Amino acid sequence: MKLAPAEPTIEEIAVSAFVVPTDGPESDGTFAWDSTTLVLAQAQAGGQTGLGYTYGDRSVATLIRQLLSKSVIGCGAMDIGEAWQRMVMAVRNAGRPGVASMAIAAVDAALWDLKARLLGLPLALLLGRARDRVEIYGSGGFTSYSNERLADQLGCWAAEGVRQVKMKVGRDPSSDVERVRVARQAIGESVGLYVDANGAYSRKQALDLAERFAELGVSWFEEPVSSDDLAGLRLIRDRSPAGMDIAAGEYGYDLPYFRRMLEAGAVDVLQVDASRCAGITGFLKAAALCEAHGLSVSAHTAPSLHLHACCAAGSVRPLEYFHDHVRVERLLFEGAAQPDGGFLTPDLNRPGLGLELKVRDAQPYAV
Repeated sequence: MKLAPAEPTIEEIAVSAFVVPTDGPESDGTFAWDSTTLVLAQAQAGGQTGLGYTYGDRSVATLIRQLLSKSVIGCGAMDIGEAWQRMVMAVRNAGRPGVASMAIAAVDAALWDLKARLLGLPLALLLGRARDRVEIYGSGGFTSYSNERLADQLGCWAAEGVRQVKMKVGRDPSSDVERVRVARQAIGESVGLYVDANGAYSRKQALDLAERFAELGVSWFEEPVSSDDLAGLRLIRDRSPAGMDIAAGEYGYDLPYFRRMLEAGAVDVLQVDASRCAGITGFLKAAALCEAHGLSVSAHTAPSLHLHACCAAGSVRPLEYFHDHVRVERLLFEGAAQPDGGFLTPDLNRPGLGLELKVRDAQPYAV
């Protein structure tokens, strides 16, 4: 009997962080920022290097170095399930949600990328495609934008063939209806319009504005109240106008979080972020849980990270094509996903996630 060749083992996990300034002041209903931090993990085995990343504080990099690297070195490069379980155990006393889960996410994505590279496959084919492309929605429209910039950004996406766009609301509720009206005029009647309050409204504010937004054709109301207020989300879901979906879930770090949200009947669309929920492994688990509840999953931000997993997930809604992360991914990575007529399609000629770090371009942003 011919024995299988020895499986390469994980030899090293390298980590680095990059801080990229935004192209202008940005804010949503509850937060403001002027830069985006990407933490990059690189896993080596068998002469190949896989990369994965998350968006979070640079402390994520410290946690990878101090806790996660030693937990996965020596694992078989094909045994991602074992490596994932080891990482979950390694952060037990550090706290599983939050920074620890984001650290696992970066390493897990790097391990999936590494495995696909060792096999000479794009990740979508390794995972098993359910579709060959994924629709996107343009996401930006920050509350810090003037009405002119809001109209220009959303209108440009619509002109490029993107069939739905999303804007931020909640910073100044008294001006939100007018801002939504500006957006609708910019994109026309045939393009879907989504709003995201980032939990800024009270329950009664959200109910009132849901009716007024619906008059302007808004079909997606994201985090109308805090995502921790499951009863409030359920209330708004039950009483919002027909044709308006309630979305939340981007702050989920583990399966129990998503299970609670689904069992509460809190959302029509579950948003899952592979850069937060322990990587591609966590994303696929959450997508399966969502499908079991008869709902579709929508990937939150990080389009180049999510593309291949969204091609493999059972039932998906459009992927968030988030302005900040699009800028960062194009700046730092060769092979970053580019839309064509409102869709992203994996490049099947590139192995793994299809990304390569632009070392020279990235260096000025290294921290």
